[in-house]
Amino acid sequence: MRIKARHHLREDAIKKILDNLRATFGEEVDAVFTGRTWEIAETDEEQDFIMVNGEPLLFSVEGQAFPTVRGALKIRPVKKRVVVDMGAVKFVAKGADIMSPGIVEADPGIRVGDLVVITDQVHNKPLAVGRALVNGDQMAGNKGKAVKSIHYVGDRIWNLEL
Repeated sequence: MRIKARHHLREDAIKKILDNLRATFGEEVDAVFTGRTWEIAETDEEQDFIMVNGEPLLFSVEGQAFPTVRGALKIRPVKKRVVVDMGAVKFVAKGADIMSPGIVEADPGIRVGDLVVITDQVHNKPLAVGRALVNGDQMAGNKGKAVKSIHYVGDRIWNLEL
């Protein structure tokens, strides 16, 4: 995946994105995103990224800006987070969907269809971004898939050529 074009975002567009991020993750996003250079980057695969100080920290998923794994590494979200045990890490890092037996904790505010950040249990580092298939309070300890993986460490988004 390569970037075809980059354009600076207008202040009103930045404000809208920041307001949505604050609503999702809380005020901790301000330290990462406020007062930075924002650009929209169009790729050769019809995927848009929001570059903050030249880094692809956000991407567009069905018109909604959400942190990439790189962005989640900077934000360290507490909300919209799913924590997996260390046995699941190698599978998640290869792009596997997240199965309920591997989940040790999930934000109870997660609803079906929400975008979520998957982190490991020991270091709390983001491994992937996915879409919830069940509510957060039903993720841990059940059977079946709980999160559909969208983006993970080492994939084409992670390796985006700037």
